[in-house]
Amino acid sequence: MFDIGVNLTSSQFTGDRAQVVARAAAAGVNGMLLTGTNLHESQQAQALAAPAGCWSTAGVHPHDSSQWQPETAEAIRQLASLPQVVAIGECGLDFNRNFSTPQAQEAAFSAQLAIAAELSLPVFLHCRDAHERFLALLDPWLDNIPGAVLHCFTGSAREARDCLARGLYLGITGWVCDERRGQELSEIVPLIPAERLLIETDAPYLLPRDIKPKPASRRNEPALLGHILQRVAQLRGEEADWLSEVTDQNVKRLFGIVF
Repeated sequence: MFDIGVNLTSSQFTGDRAQVVARAAAAGVNGMLLTGTNLHESQQAQALAAPAGCWSTAGVHPHDSSQWQPETAEAIRQLASLPQVVAIGECGLDFNRNFSTPQAQEAAFSAQLAIAAELSLPVFLHCRDAHERFLALLDPWLDNIPGAVLHCFTGSAREARDCLARGLYLGITGWVCDERRGQELSEIVPLIPAERLLIETDAPYLLPRDIKPKPASRRNEPALLGHILQRVAQLRGEEADWLSEVTDQNVKRLFGIVF
């Protein structure tokens, strides 16, 4: 099992990062992609990746788009030249909270798509409440980037179809284990072609709500990826071991890594 979304730079892991990585390995997680959400955290993710036997992304999340400067682009390019960095992102649009203005988000997103095309790297994408505009900005670049995953997908069936029609991978998290908010996603998961499916924890966020007994902490960990895999496999009527192998192959194909 490969976890494509781990925020290992989070302060929630400050006291026990090495133990978190060790617990993940003991639970059968054979690789992790550490998420860069701004320039500083992208640098941190790259620094953490090599010693942990992981990989990382380099980019600026839409929440942090107001920080984007011309020199940010050059710093992202330099990070992307390092072997641990296998994707540009997390980048995209988030019109739900607008921590950065829509205009700043769109400028940072377009700039990062240009970098991905320039360097021939896949993109690690975020979209919330911005589907139409997200696709409008993404579409002109799709022929020039080698691949893309919409991480932590929680959209509608129509949005899933739109993304799949464009060749995107969809990352599924513990949201699918949430009986309150995850019902629609539970219905969409069986419709995703196996060759376009990826799994992730988005740790330390999105602790699966159906874990029993309920953990003392609300912090999610990559060691819980197996729980998400089992739920996804159950919804799809597939064997978890088979699905684990398929999603691992998807990771290798999208990010060009060997593990």
